[in-house]
Amino acid sequence: MGEVLDIVLRFVVILLVFLLLPLVVGQAEHKVMAHMQSRLGPMYAGGFHGWAQLIADGVKFAQKEDVIPAAADRRVFQLAPGVALVPYLLVLIVIPIGPGLVGVDLDLGLFYVLAVMGIGVLGSIMAGWASANKYSVLGGMRSAAQLMSYELPLVLAASSVAMAAGTLSLPGIVEAWQWWWLPWQAIGAVVFFLAGLAELRRPPFDMPIAESEIIMGPMTEYTGMRFALFMLAEYVGIVVLSFLTTVLFLGGWHGPLLPGVVWTFLKVFALAFVIIWFRVSFPRLREDQLQRLAWVGLVPLALVQLALTGVVKVLVG
Repeated sequence: MGEVLDIVLRFVVILLVFLLLPLVVGQAEHKVMAHMQSRLGPMYAGGFHGWAQLIADGVKFAQKEDVIPAAADRRVFQLAPGVALVPYLLVLIVIPIGPGLVGVDLDLGLFYVLAVMGIGVLGSIMAGWASANKYSVLGGMRSAAQLMSYELPLVLAASSVAMAAGTLSLPGIVEAWQWWWLPWQAIGAVVFFLAGLAELRRPPFDMPIAESEIIMGPMTEYTGMRFALFMLAEYVGIVVLSFLTTVLFLGGWHGPLLPGVVWTFLKVFALAFVIIWFRVSFPRLREDQLQRLAWVGLVPLALVQLALTGVVKVLVG
């Protein structure tokens, strides 16, 4: 009985942590962008350093009317935000944040993560098709094309780490990690991180949204809490990508002096800051540039990383 309670308590703690992290990342994005681009608004809401900006955004979304277009496919339109969000939440339960601190330790954890993450993009495709709006449909088509292009380098880069560690278990990969992996897995780390950003449709890979061209892409017809769920899915996706990059390429909880959990979160927040920094610093890619980067740039690099990993495994044993 005590063992069962321990498992339940650990699961609840991890779930609460993962539910809070996307909100922290969302608040951090407001502040980082406000400083980098001299945006005054997010620095004043609530008084001291704009602490209430996230609360104000939540109240704003809650007050807006939930509108469904007359020509929309109502059921698919209503389901799309949940389809975009839930897969990322399911991924979080298998990601380790410290030694023994994981919701569910699956032997095929990496396979599960890569399979489930691809489902989240279907939410954008469903939203675009069901909205009965030409801009939404175009955004959904771009989401589908982007998923097809960037899923391959993402999987290839992750496969390189699994080959090096000799396991598909995420805690097992962290335990097998060695500091000298950093230089010879660096190519895979860059490919995985950029492909993950593209699957999240984060700038500069936000062509499916491209508000200056197609308004908000698949989310054009969404209002109120349904729109907020799409925004929450984006921030949960940032957390998932940061954790996976940390676990696969940066050694997870490995680090000197500080507790393992602290090292995990330090690495995750550093990567989340880089994602926000990318949004502020780089212009949006054109659709042809986005596709060329995947097929001409990232896929060959991922294959080079796989070949390098095979050579090192043969030489080192």
